[in-house]
Amino acid sequence: MEVIHKIGRRKTAVARVYLAKGKGKITVNKKDMADYFTTATLQYKVNQPLAMTNNDGNFDITVNVYGGGITGQAEAIRLALSRAMCELDAENRAILKPEGLLTRDPRMVERKKFGQKKARKKFQFSKR
Repeated sequence: MEVIHKIGRRKTAVARVYLAKGKGKITVNKKDMADYFTTATLQYKVNQPLAMTNNDGNFDITVNVYGGGITGQAEAIRLALSRAMCELDAENRAILKPEGLLTRDPRMVERKKFGQKKARKKFQFSKR
């Protein structure tokens, strides 16, 4: 098996995932995943596609991720891994699709408008 390369995005985060046969080592930006994602919730999000398809510990995964915050990065990695699992075996699609792991979340931050405090919040009106 050659290396599988997939891309995942969430908000402004972009993750490039490289999947190869191995012992289950996940490296994110040249750091161990546990060092990069310190909370158990984020580690669970990254591992979710592997756990659902029973591929824990079968692959060495290298991830390059940039942009956005830590949660957006974890969800971008999750999307890329889900796509890689589908390329690996077409039957995995039926497992991941109902959980929404193959859907790119389109929600982005709304831009700030001119003459307003934020995207929707207005400056306070004073009657004096």
